[in-house]
Amino acid sequence: MSKPANTTLRMLYGTAWKKERTTALVTQALQAGFLAVDTAAQPKHYQEHLVGKGVRTFLSGSNLTRGELYLQTKYTSINGQDPNNLPYDPSTSITEQVKASVASSLHNLRHTEDVEDSYIDCLVLHSPLPNIQQTMEAWDAMASFVPAKVHSLGISNTSLPILEYIWDNSNVKPKVVQNRFYAATGWDIGLREFCKENSIEYQSFWTLTGNPKFLGIPLVTRAAEEIGVSVEVAIYALVQGLGITPINGTTSHIETDIAKLLKLEEWKAKGHNSETWGKTVRAFELLLQKWSLASY
Repeated sequence: MSKPANTTLRMLYGTAWKKERTTALVTQALQAGFLAVDTAAQPKHYQEHLVGKGVRTFLSGSNLTRGELYLQTKYTSINGQDPNNLPYDPSTSITEQVKASVASSLHNLRHTEDVEDSYIDCLVLHSPLPNIQQTMEAWDAMASFVPAKVHSLGISNTSLPILEYIWDNSNVKPKVVQNRFYAATGWDIGLREFCKENSIEYQSFWTLTGNPKFLGIPLVTRAAEEIGVSVEVAIYALVQGLGITPINGTTSHIETDIAKLLKLEEWKAKGHNSETWGKTVRAFELLLQKWSLASY
């Protein structure tokens, strides 16, 4: 996430499964201070056109400009789509499907009524295709939009070998990885190290729902109590401390989550709190490493 303006938060608002509430929730999230939004050209789970409407609604009443926002969307292959509601013709080649999908996203996410002004900050391959040749065809088609209409590329739901292959065999390198952050993958420790070494932003989803046992970790509950934030916000902050950008799709705590994260930032700026927080983050990281080793 090369921007948005409020970089201390490093969090995206997730728009999956919002249905008809999408416009209102996106507007609310932007007004609260998220300034970065994740969506997809996948009508099965996202209403991308309503995300764009929410963005335009926000900008019409804000002093901020489109350049101060970060909009991220995805190309989703046929395997992840509702066959009765597609943003492209499934009978065409993967390359043509990508082109049609991106064209629909540029229209949906336009910040003015003139689609020629539209651009996407990051275009993500929603998941690898059935084989690496198809995956690379999709990637190369996505890359053809960089840098004019798409500023960067990413991949979601990926393994480390696939990520390494794309990295080694592409002219436009991935700048984002968006994965489930949970025990089944050992919290992607090896993959995250690759991301760190190559300046790839790692974005987490299922950060809370995939990790219910985080809620009872003493170091988390103690930190939340000391700072005066919820355990959930403390978890988001600890994940951020690992260099991860979490995706937050809340519908009921939009303002609260942002306010409490800002409160935590203010707390860290006082006295020795930054050092204390650093120790808490390191203890959290060591705990994940221990649990990851125990699962193998």
